Amino acid sequence: MGAGEPDRRGAVLVTGGAGYIGSHTVLALRDEGREVVIIDDLSSGDIAAVPGGVAFHRGDVADAELVRWVVRRHGIGLVTHFAGSVSPPESLERPGDYLRNNTVASEQLAAACAEAGVRRFIFSSSAAVYGGTARTPFREDDAATPITPYGISKLATEFLLRDLSASCPGFEAVSLRYFNVAGADPAGRAGRRAQTGAGLIDRAVDVVVGGCESLDVWGDDYDTRDGAGERDYIHVSDVADIHLAAMRYLEGGGRGVVLNCGSGRGHTVLEVLAALEAIIGRPIPRRPGPRREGDVPSAVGHIERLAATLAWRPRFDDLGLILRSALAWRGWTGE
Repeated sequence: MGAGEPDRRGAVLVTGGAGYIGSHTVLALRDEGREVVIIDDLSSGDIAAVPGGVAFHRGDVADAELVRWVVRRHGIGLVTHFAGSVSPPESLERPGDYLRNNTVASEQLAAACAEAGVRRFIFSSSAAVYGGTARTPFREDDAATPITPYGISKLATEFLLRDLSASCPGFEAVSLRYFNVAGADPAGRAGRRAQTGAGLIDRAVDVVVGGCESLDVWGDDYDTRDGAGERDYIHVSDVADIHLAAMRYLEGGGRGVVLNCGSGRGHTVLEVLAALEAIIGRPIPRRPGPRREGDVPSAVGHIERLAATLAWRPRFDDLGLILRSALAWRGWTGE
């Protein structure tokens, strides 16, 4: 594409672009010079996360009329879909909401996009689809046995996108199964603005900066090396890079695929807290509790397929970098 020529790949529609991962991906797209359009109902997103000059439409992704209008108005060529409900524990209390907000809304969005001529779609799925699978690290071909309504809603959406691809010639979807996304933009432009869906690292940082008095730690009798739950943590800016790599893959003619989206390494709750305490130089007050319903002992992903399919390598492949970026976003100065 020459200087001054229009980008014939079309604009990128980011649903949930005012949210945590969506806002980082918007920045990454802008850094690459792509035209970005956002649809977000701001139920958990923040308008302050939307950069100046980005077209923003407040609305529901299940509103097919709105979606078709946005696609036509902005010449959308690809959709990356973040919008939805994100808390596995909350889904146990509100399963119907998760079915509507994640599965039904995603189906309506994808169908409206396909009807309007959009054939490239990136979906934010979750490692929660693996559920109680015994073997870890998880591979994409492992049996998916989700144990929360959240995980079920994500797996059901993967199936719907697969079926849409079979019935709509040329429609291809990449489903990215997120593990534990954490950290903040190293340049300080974005970070987690709401505690909705916040994981261990964000909750621990909240204690460090005085947002709450102590950290709830659930379960100390798991079959792991220290009894604490083990998770795969990946920097949010690396997740944004993965979305750009998936975009290039689809725009280059890639077919639909499901990929793990993680670091490939596991850290237990106690290991994360020890690393954070080493950075801040003091202990983090904690409040032990029993296991939470829906939690699994270990959730770590194999990422060989991700690396091979998207030719992707992490830029922030270090737990300390994740922790320091999260602290910096919350204003911690080391004092």
